[in-house]
Amino acid sequence: MVRAETEMKSVVGDNATLPCHHQLWQMDPRTLDIEWLLQRTNSKQRAVITYSGSSVYDDLHESLKGRVAFAADYLKGDASLRIADLLLADSGLYTCKVKNGGHYKWSNINLTVLVKPSKPRCWKEGTPEEGGSVKLSCKSSDGSDPIKYRWERVLGNGKNVGKLPQQALIDLQNPEIVTLRNLTQDNSGKYKCTASNDVGEENCIIEIDIHYVREVGVVAGAIVGVAFGVLLILLVIWLVFRKKEKKKYEEEETPNEIREDAEAPKAKLVKPNSLSSSRSGSSRSGASSTQSMVHSSAPRSHRPRPAACLKENGQLPSFPQSPPTYTQVITKEPDTDSSRLSPGNLVRMGATPVMIPAQTKAFQTV
Repeated sequence: MVRAETEMKSVVGDNATLPCHHQLWQMDPRTLDIEWLLQRTNSKQRAVITYSGSSVYDDLHESLKGRVAFAADYLKGDASLRIADLLLADSGLYTCKVKNGGHYKWSNINLTVLVKPSKPRCWKEGTPEEGGSVKLSCKSSDGSDPIKYRWERVLGNGKNVGKLPQQALIDLQNPEIVTLRNLTQDNSGKYKCTASNDVGEENCIIEIDIHYVREVGVVAGAIVGVAFGVLLILLVIWLVFRKKEKKKYEEEETPNEIREDAEAPKAKLVKPNSLSSSRSGSSRSGASSTQSMVHSSAPRSHRPRPAACLKENGQLPSFPQSPPTYTQVITKEPDTDSSRLSPGNLVRMGATPVMIPAQTKAFQTV
């Protein structure tokens, strides 16, 4: 009796050929007996395919029915088993047993069906700025364990790979994560992550572009400078308009302004007989206007009595106790001769010029 054991690994979906060679075919082929058995974990051993009595039986196992067959000429010493379209459930211990005329040959093959790693996904965490750090990660969503991860740097046109920068930190417990520290412009480029197991490998590539911090600062400074300049221009324009409005207001108020400590105009004595009756009325009206201005400028509590025209001897003239009674209204014709009341004629007739100051808004409201 001869016994042998072999380890095999295959990929899901592929075809696998389990070898089994013997020399018992040289004996009487009518007594040759070949049998393949499968024992899965936590299950009993079951027949997969057999040759006995010059007949082949390949429908003995439900999950393998139609997918198993002898791979070669089993009557000439090659009783290898071919399994098509492998499944994960096909993993287990396969036993090839050949006997003829009291002679036996056994061979055991431990078949492990694995899933090739799916294409991993690469991503980064953090902002790749000069002097900072960024974390690179990759992960395969499918694949048989153990899956190994390896990070490399892509060089040139992408056909060659090199080592990671010296500042790179690899997590030993999670090798799919690597941290690039103290970034510089030299760290810019492409990085490749490879996920692999015993039956295959897949990879992904990520590109890192290191930002220059000074460039970011210059852009931010330019934006702040422009905003400050605009505000400064608006402030200057506002001050100019403010100054113009203030100057205009002062120009409008200056002609009507009277100082409180300025001396009021003095009243002039007018001789009552120097003018005719028609001219004396005009003089009295002018003097009365002047006196009213003088009295209004004084405080109300100490306002003097209206000044009266004095006679030549300095005595007050006598006035009637009551105004005369008028019984007839005489309509006065307007004087069309404007030249008779010209300033020159009034001076020659003995009239005295009187200055009447402009009244401010304050005087008007009193």
